[in-house]
Amino acid sequence: MSFQSASFLFFFFPAVFLLYAILPGIRWKNRLLLLAGLVFYAFGRWQDLPVLLLSAAANYAAGFFIAAGRRKKAVLVLALAANLGTLGAYKYLSFLTGGAAAGLVPPMGISFFTFKGMSYVIDIYRGGQAAGRFSDAVLYLSFFPQVGSGPIARFGQFAPQLAERGAGPERVARGLRRFAAGMGKKLLISALAATVADSAFSLGSGLDIRMAWLGAAAYTIQLYFDFSGYSDMAIGLAAVFGFDTPENFHYPLAAVSITDFWRRWHISLSSWFRDYLYIPLGGGRCGRRRKALNKAVVFLLCGLWHGAGWTFLLWGAWHAIFSALESLGVVDCGRLGRTRPGRVLCHLYTLAAVCLGFVIFRAADPGQALEFFRVLFTGFRPAAASSLALAQISPAAWCALLAGAVGSLPLGPRLRSWACGLGETPRRWLTACSFAGAAALFALCLMAAAGGSFQPFIYAQF
Repeated sequence: MSFQSASFLFFFFPAVFLLYAILPGIRWKNRLLLLAGLVFYAFGRWQDLPVLLLSAAANYAAGFFIAAGRRKKAVLVLALAANLGTLGAYKYLSFLTGGAAAGLVPPMGISFFTFKGMSYVIDIYRGGQAAGRFSDAVLYLSFFPQVGSGPIARFGQFAPQLAERGAGPERVARGLRRFAAGMGKKLLISALAATVADSAFSLGSGLDIRMAWLGAAAYTIQLYFDFSGYSDMAIGLAAVFGFDTPENFHYPLAAVSITDFWRRWHISLSSWFRDYLYIPLGGGRCGRRRKALNKAVVFLLCGLWHGAGWTFLLWGAWHAIFSALESLGVVDCGRLGRTRPGRVLCHLYTLAAVCLGFVIFRAADPGQALEFFRVLFTGFRPAAASSLALAQISPAAWCALLAGAVGSLPLGPRLRSWACGLGETPRRWLTACSFAGAAALFALCLMAAAGGSFQPFIYAQF
């Protein structure tokens, strides 16, 4: 069940919301959310539900023994091995055995709930809070706004809200507004950018430099607005039920270095790798070379986290190289960024590196990625297929690409800062207009969904 599907929008969510509003007491509300999460998860493939429940049971039991002080390190190692073993069996066994285990289909969101489970036991080992009840651990892993594609919230952030959380009409309205904004990102920008990207990556020998660069830019916009749109919808849905969710994106395409990009892109994942891998490896405390090596390890594993394939591994290596160059001082965006021209140069360098990296990420195999790169820099002779593809791009797709380019800039914080300087009455009018705009955007999204084919979220495959 996807957030933009009719079954979710017109049946599942209204039913859960109405029951949530009617039920008395936070304990009954939590029970409803637990049941809703299990139903939501089982709706896609009910056969995957036991994997989620077993993950919750194993991590809850490990957390119980660690909190009790019973062979803490041994239990932690066993829990991490179980989590990584499950993840490896479903996602990488087929790749490692050359397709011999191709029938093993990864459960929805296994990369996300497995990482949540590992953070749960590691945090308890470090002195964090354990779940008081097994149902709390299950709700943490199966919370339906996050179970499919994150954000990867920590239990220490989630647990206090199980006992007490804010509620009220204004919070619900703001959550629905955030949900509508994310839905607009997905259906009105990402889906249309996808038509351009798919066209470019399907041209083969008919690809020239024009469609190559346009396709690379279109896929960058597609991926960013697809995943940030999902995150906005997840954050908005959680807010409707009173939960605060960590932000997952902060205008990453406005970054001025690869390091800065990863502080802004998929924040919950990059902070997970920082806290549970990069810092334990030594972080940046052991000199530049060790720092560069630690980052390289993190990015290679980050690439593999996305999937078992050479393109994901090469994408991780691509970011590892640029991150290492920055750590070693070969690319010093900190010094260059002190001047306006230098900051512009750093931004262009980062944007180019990210965009080219996503070519590797999108390619079907390393061969296609290499051919795409060749055309990007040498395909100056116009190809008839590319000319036809350019002519077939719809005005709506061009508008979506333009909206994506503008929307990737940090204009929102500037508008909010400007609005804060206005009087109370103008702010109220602006707030009312924003809610009205969200309602109109939602209606437009419904029309787009009715008139187009269903497109799942890209990160749902992870």
